[in-house]
Amino acid sequence: MTLSVRNAVATAALGAALCTALAGCGGGSAPASGQGGQARLGTPAAPAPAASSPHTPQSAPPAAPGPGKVPTLPLGPNGLTPVFERAKQQTEKTVALTFDADMTSDQGPRAAGGEHFDNPQLISTLRSLKVPSTIFMTGRWAEEYPDQVKAIGTDPTFEIANHSYSHHAFKSPCYGLPALDAAAARADVDRAFAAFRTAGAVNTVPYFRFPGGCYDDQALRALSTAKVTAVQWDVVSGDAFAKDPNAVAQQVIAGVKPGSVVVMHCTRSAAPVTEEAIRKIVPELRNRGYRFVKVSELIGK
Repeated sequence: MTLSVRNAVATAALGAALCTALAGCGGGSAPASGQGGQARLGTPAAPAPAASSPHTPQSAPPAAPGPGKVPTLPLGPNGLTPVFERAKQQTEKTVALTFDADMTSDQGPRAAGGEHFDNPQLISTLRSLKVPSTIFMTGRWAEEYPDQVKAIGTDPTFEIANHSYSHHAFKSPCYGLPALDAAAARADVDRAFAAFRTAGAVNTVPYFRFPGGCYDDQALRALSTAKVTAVQWDVVSGDAFAKDPNAVAQQVIAGVKPGSVVVMHCTRSAAPVTEEAIRKIVPELRNRGYRFVKVSELIGK
């Protein structure tokens, strides 16, 4: 089975299961621009199918740029928010691992009951392996785990990007997510950035990932004054509710191309094997000559 077929199967299986409880975000295939691709974590689905050297210098991650110093894309036609999916410069073997730290606005009782929407071991592993990464975070997650937000947001290994405050849909339908109108959507983005600042994060970047990956021209127009670049992906990790870290690792390794953006998750309850998969993905891609970068470096190409 080819990778594209595997990704289609994984997306379809996830989509079928995602019409109920909310517990995460991004994971479906990357949509064509303006077509409202959909992806989020929800009710557990079947593990995604998997596909089955050597030198790579990797130095410590560079210091994070200050606010306003990271590259963004110019507004698109008719002033629409620009969308980035993969680096245009596709010869250098760079890849961005991105992690959605997701929690919806109504999941406080579940967190109070002991459900873990964070994954500190994953963050620790990324640090120890010296993997620069971009964390797409909801404002609600930032409010639940302020100490972790400050630690991530002051560590030059990471940059924090916006995944909305509430994880409600910016386009409908989107896996049954409650939908926001244009004014509410714009305010939701501002509220998330405010939550990062309140927690003490410094390394924030003007990038945004739509909840569920769902967007259309109306959503892009609603965010045009936010001065953000929307960031999608071209590689699906399949880590949503996966039980086999080898399958996740193999799917990522098989899908990565120069300039790729990989979507993964930073949510223990909904993506429990991600950290273990990372320990397999990173050395193998380095053996194949890949260098890990933040999204800001890819956009800067």
